[in-house]
Amino acid sequence: MSKSICPGLLQNAGWPVGWPDCLPAFVSWTTTIYLLGPLSCPFASPHYRINREQVAMAVRPNVLSALRRFTSCDVGDALVKLGVPQGGYLSGLKMYSPDFMSPTAKFLGPAYTVKMVHASNKVSPTPKLHFADAIPKDSVVFVSQPRDLISACWGGLMSTRAQKRGAAGVIIDGKFRDINEHRELGMTLFARDISILGSNSFTRSSELDVPVTYENSENGGQVVINPGDYILGDADGVVVVPPEKAEECVRLCQERFDIDEETRRCLEQGDEIGSTIKRLRK
Repeated sequence: MSKSICPGLLQNAGWPVGWPDCLPAFVSWTTTIYLLGPLSCPFASPHYRINREQVAMAVRPNVLSALRRFTSCDVGDALVKLGVPQGGYLSGLKMYSPDFMSPTAKFLGPAYTVKMVHASNKVSPTPKLHFADAIPKDSVVFVSQPRDLISACWGGLMSTRAQKRGAAGVIIDGKFRDINEHRELGMTLFARDISILGSNSFTRSSELDVPVTYENSENGGQVVINPGDYILGDADGVVVVPPEKAEECVRLCQERFDIDEETRRCLEQGDEIGSTIKRLRK
């Protein structure tokens, strides 16, 4: 990255001086790399992933720490206002670990995506490295499994490896197994469903760190998860935040939070909810 894009970023991975002026160009640059992949990037994989960690470190002190203060509900509402499809909401996922719908478990981090295919698929590429061995530190692992499979694509041993790699959490767009092993590890894990069957005879990994699509079953709406998108998961659900929307999302979350707190105080004093909301939520 040239110094004209973001002065001081190469000198350290912390937040650079004068970041408000350089953030739009910085986000545009990083988003281009995420979307176009290693072919567009002069430091292709595995160096591409190392650079992505530096990018995450550069934005973490401000945007991620601010986003972490809010719930998935706060963030989803903000993203709807910003015109993000489906509000970034991944409907149909349940938190199975560390406890079912734990009120305290929460993760936030950049997406590391894994695309699975049927085991019989001999055409799609095969990664040189097991996907669990390539998990970047502090990332949220997102595994996309074909919907017509009855097997799991993630198990206890993978959570063991993910934890050792420093993963913030795991999301399975499909099925997993070994529920008690994940809970013993304390791994925060969301999935659509659970299975008793292992993956070997049914599915295999194909592509790592590529855009994947999540389909919300209720309305057929789709959410695209790009590598590096911020994913927040808590007891209410999971939401995906495009990096270029993160700063404005934080502003809207704080604005709505302040309004809701004032609304709550009014209701506790006995005010009517209809007139209070009409007055405060302009």
